[in-house]
Amino acid sequence: MDLVPALQEPLKKVLGPATAKVMAEHLGLHTVGDLLHHYPRRYEERGQLTHLADLPMDEHVTVVAQVADARLHTFASSKAPRGKGQRLEVTITDGSGRLQLVFFGNGVHKPHKELLPGTRAMFAGKVSVFNRRLQLAHPAYELLRGDTEGGETVESWAGALIPLYPATAKLESWKLAKAIQTVLPSAQEAVDPLPGSLREGRGLVSLPEALLKIHRPHTKADIEDARARLKWDEAFVLQVALARRRHAETQLPAVPRKPGPDGLLTAFDDRLPFTLTDGQQAVSREIFDDLATDHPMHRLLQGEVGSGKTLVALRAMLAVVDSGGQAVMLAPTEVLAQQHHRSVVEMMGELAEGGMLGGAEHATKVVLLTGSMGAAARRQALLDLATGEAGIVIGTHALIEDKVQFHDLGLVVVDEQHRFGVEQRDALRGKGKQPPHLLVMTATPIPRTVAMTVFGDLETSVLDQLPAGRSPIASHVVPAADKPHFLARAWERVREEVSNGHQAYVVCPRIGDEDDDPKKKAAQRTSPEDDAEKRPPLAVLDVAEQLAKGPLQGLKVEVLHGRMQPDDKDAAMRRFAAGETDVLVATTVIEVGVNVPNATAMVIMDADRFGVSQLHQLRGRVGRGSAPGLCLLVSEMPEASAARQRLNAVASTRDGFELSRIDLEQRREGDVLGQAQSGARTSLRVLAVIEDEEIIAEARQEAAAVVAADPELTGLPGLRTALEALLDEEREQYLEKG
Repeated sequence: MDLVPALQEPLKKVLGPATAKVMAEHLGLHTVGDLLHHYPRRYEERGQLTHLADLPMDEHVTVVAQVADARLHTFASSKAPRGKGQRLEVTITDGSGRLQLVFFGNGVHKPHKELLPGTRAMFAGKVSVFNRRLQLAHPAYELLRGDTEGGETVESWAGALIPLYPATAKLESWKLAKAIQTVLPSAQEAVDPLPGSLREGRGLVSLPEALLKIHRPHTKADIEDARARLKWDEAFVLQVALARRRHAETQLPAVPRKPGPDGLLTAFDDRLPFTLTDGQQAVSREIFDDLATDHPMHRLLQGEVGSGKTLVALRAMLAVVDSGGQAVMLAPTEVLAQQHHRSVVEMMGELAEGGMLGGAEHATKVVLLTGSMGAAARRQALLDLATGEAGIVIGTHALIEDKVQFHDLGLVVVDEQHRFGVEQRDALRGKGKQPPHLLVMTATPIPRTVAMTVFGDLETSVLDQLPAGRSPIASHVVPAADKPHFLARAWERVREEVSNGHQAYVVCPRIGDEDDDPKKKAAQRTSPEDDAEKRPPLAVLDVAEQLAKGPLQGLKVEVLHGRMQPDDKDAAMRRFAAGETDVLVATTVIEVGVNVPNATAMVIMDADRFGVSQLHQLRGRVGRGSAPGLCLLVSEMPEASAARQRLNAVASTRDGFELSRIDLEQRREGDVLGQAQSGARTSLRVLAVIEDEEIIAEARQEAAAVVAADPELTGLPGLRTALEALLDEEREQYLEKG
């Protein structure tokens, strides 16, 4: 945080290299400012202890309790064959329940001396089960003595609020608390990013006061004051960053693109065998209005799986071609680029045969450009782009290479936004003589607040109607461990669909040709819930082989995954689309955009390893024709687990927006802001994207007003500094929708 030298101070100078190293590696904290912004997750009242009765399994917990008894046992073991092994068992209580602590070997001596009956202490460790009883093995602990330093009286000590910090096994909460006490005086030097009028108008405390109150609250009201203030900081600084981007975009010039009265778009609409839904017409109008202005369109088009986004995007592309420009569609994978190319050419018919015999009067050329094309085809495609012969180009990020030149790039359509890096999008936009218009599409429904936060620099259009003729999809959870006969029945259902002339997908989380590196396997475990988590995820190659020899014997089973050669992938996809393959066993390469109307069933193996929105996406691949779809979510997770509840939610609703809320509530807010994509730590620490909808909406208005009045923020040095801290290199790139 580039606020003041005091807050810029590296932690290794203040806390010593060993502690600083753990903080940097495990919590991403590097400076005094970083540490001051590492807020407590909750507070413990010393007088009112954590209820041992409600301890969560497999989580790092911090409890305050009293030692009831402590016993030292000796036992024989391979390391100590003569009965010299030592085990210390300590029982602690807080009135609501009891918990056993266990220490072994040389680790027993210190706790044996210190943890005497009647002693109170804070204990931290991971809750596990042994002999059907909860226990903490080798917990770290801190004794709570009445004669604490500073001569606090027992009363004030008992009533104090103990901050509990997001901690790791390497760094317990109270060690963090001590480190924060060391740097807390620097909080006085924090420069306030909020304009004074805004702070006073909303009755918010100053930043130094908020930092002091969140780390050393005397009352619960202190915590509320601090959180209210810090939430505003986060919402406001982020919205100012987005408002400045929107403002900068309106300053850029763009060529207005208006379709001709009887041109390509009209010819295309005339040959459509159906009428557009009201939603498609409304969204198209919004897009055409944007395209007609002289600064670049920036629009996010979100639509449910199968709501016809591609058609809306294609009409926008045709409008640009009509006005003399070129349009490009960027797809995240080769499979998807080829698929888009096929469906666009099919929808356009002779209108896609520009310059060819039999091409219609207004026809243009539709060109595919991917990394795996042969040299001759690639040369021809590049030539068509440079001369303007090709009005529509569809491709992967091969489109971004230096060699690719456009005649007059007017519109960039990005499919499945979250898969593209920022530099890629900018490189493509840089290929226009003036900045081209931008349309971003996603089939992952995004709650309104997230759209305001993550995609705050884009206007949003939503397609929530499904076109007529779409079939319902029934979804069911198949509990493979509790009820193995349900899984057998699932394979029977697949056979029934195939015997009725349909096809099926089987999706697995892994390919199966990875080397068996134990480190990689450890990294693949997602949530340590049960034994189901201990084995590696099911793999395409293994499952395909087992199915072909077992329950699906006699059916044509093929595999599809990301590490196949591009030509092999495309051939496998074509055979499936042509109905030559009965069952396609695949990874999530089929998640986006693959369109085979005859596929009616999908079985997702280890469904608990996928996110809620991802399952919803996958499910959207079936039921695309006139026959009803079936999606079976196979899991070995126990009924009571959070993973199973997540799957039940997916099975019970088709509403993607509802599911995206569930997804968001179950994941950390940081993931929403694309931590994985930015590589940076999330900037949201106290702001909850779903709960704090009002703050985000108000902050957006305030930010827009501040930026309109003073785009360079010359009068607000504190805000400028906070922005620089937020938009360090990685954040800056991320905010451009990496």
